Amino acid sequence: MEEGCEFRSWDELIPDALGLIFSNLSLQEILTVIPRVCKSWRKTVMGPYCWQEIDIVEWSQRSSPENLDRMLEMLMTRSAGSHRKLCVSGLPTDASFSFVADHAKSLQTLRLPRSEISDPIVEELAWKLSTITFLDVSYCRKMGAPALEAIGKHCKFLTGLRRIMHPLEIIDKLTQDDEALAIAATMPKLKHLEIAYLLVSTEPVLKILASCCELELLDVRGCWNVRLDEKLIKKFSGLKVVGPLVIDCYEGNGWDDCSAYSGSSGYLAWDFVAGEMDYYDDELYAAWEDESMDDLELRFYDGFDADNAGFDWPQSP
Repeated sequence: MEEGCEFRSWDELIPDALGLIFSNLSLQEILTVIPRVCKSWRKTVMGPYCWQEIDIVEWSQRSSPENLDRMLEMLMTRSAGSHRKLCVSGLPTDASFSFVADHAKSLQTLRLPRSEISDPIVEELAWKLSTITFLDVSYCRKMGAPALEAIGKHCKFLTGLRRIMHPLEIIDKLTQDDEALAIAATMPKLKHLEIAYLLVSTEPVLKILASCCELELLDVRGCWNVRLDEKLIKKFSGLKVVGPLVIDCYEGNGWDDCSAYSGSSGYLAWDFVAGEMDYYDDELYAAWEDESMDDLELRFYDGFDADNAGFDWPQSP
């Protein structure tokens, strides 16, 4: 090494820079590998620097409700309320949603698909979500129009909403027109709206188009009672409508795993469309299955050795 050249060791990088680098790693690596390297890296992982974006969707789909709550509490405590994005599948109770809302002061993107959250808790706490710009409440069976109305009234910056349902989950419902009407009445700044397989009719959807003047993408795949005239759609400059005809074949592991929207290739580069779809990784699932949260907490608090933490990690070839 030539004299006069200054190089900074990895362990001397500022926590902000380390956090940005670590964000490219998997959740498994951040939790079990990085803390073992050195004290400065361990300190970075324990602080808010790695947790500006918390995405545990894949892990949460195989986790028990108890472990999911404990993981959320741990990561959101590390974040110290600074996280801008939270993605988790299957919040088990209203209490879980309440915890999320209590730590949402900086939240912009919130994805809670398949969560057991009810209208009353959303109505009570929607004001705490006032900073969000994108919301995913797909497959949330216990909530409906009252919750959406509360969200629309309190979340004035909301520009993206994903409210997709599985056809079998709404088989007992006669209509969900009230949800579409709540969207039309309270969410005028929407640019992207996905309501695939919602039981809505034409008139509420037309009210959405009339109220949401900035709308760029409307997904009504599987909304068989919606009839939108092509001449009418052309009156809305810049609007792309997907559906109600479904051309894509669904995978057996999820109704929202479309390979692409029909005729909407220009939208696939958007984070809202491509980045918000659910994909499944069986290998990662296997790695996180039967995890021990007690050992995980020891790993954070006491520098516990990840090799002996009780995780069922994949073996190197």
